[in-house]
Amino acid sequence: MTPLKARVLLADDHALVRQGLTLILERQPDLEVVAQASDGAEAIALALAEQVDLAILDVSMPKLTGLQAARRLAEHRPDLRVLILSMHDNEEFFFEALRVGASGYVLKTAADDDLVEACRAAMRGEPFLYPRAIEALIRAYVESGGRPEDADPLTPRETEVVKLIAEGHTSREIGEILSISEKTVERHRANILEKLGMRDRVELTRYAIRRGLIEP
Repeated sequence: MTPLKARVLLADDHALVRQGLTLILERQPDLEVVAQASDGAEAIALALAEQVDLAILDVSMPKLTGLQAARRLAEHRPDLRVLILSMHDNEEFFFEALRVGASGYVLKTAADDDLVEACRAAMRGEPFLYPRAIEALIRAYVESGGRPEDADPLTPRETEVVKLIAEGHTSREIGEILSISEKTVERHRANILEKLGMRDRVELTRYAIRRGLIEP
C-alpha cells in the first residue's frame, strides 16, 4: 500500500544540490525529505536506520557510488524504492541502474520536470524512464537479439574496493568502510589486479575513471 506521504532519503555529495532537490520535493504534499546523506556509505546506514520509503541516490558519490549503494540496499531493504540521480546521460549508468533494481534514472538537468514524476512512479511500483533511456533500451535489445550482455569481470565487492583504492583510502580504511578485515581487502586487491591484468593503483585509478566509479 502506497503511504499518503512518502518519506524520502536524499543522497548527494553536494550540499547545494541537496538543498535544491529538497525544495523541489518539499513543495509536494505527498513527498517529505526525512534524511540526507553526503556519500554512499552514509546513505546505506541511514536507509537501514531510518523509516524511509524511497531513496534518491546520486550516481557519483564518495566511498560508494549510488549504483553500489543501490545494490546493497536491494539485498538488505528489498522493500525500499530507489531512484538513481545523475548529471550524465550515460547508457552504461542507465543499464547498471536497471541491473541493481532501481525504479528509475533521473537526469539532474531535468530534475525540475522529472523528479517528482519519477518519485510518484517509483512509489506506485512503476519504472520511470526518460525518453532517451527508452530509446537506448529498445536499441540495446534489438542489437543484442535479446542475449545477455557480457559479464563484468569484477564482483560487486571487488568494484567497491576498486573505487575506494582509487579514492586514495588505505587497506585499513577500506576494511573499516566495508566492514571487512584488512587481510580480506588485500586479497581482493590481488584478485582485482590479476583479473584486470594491471599492476598498481595508478592503473586501477584509470580503470575506475573509465567505469565512472570516480570523477576524473
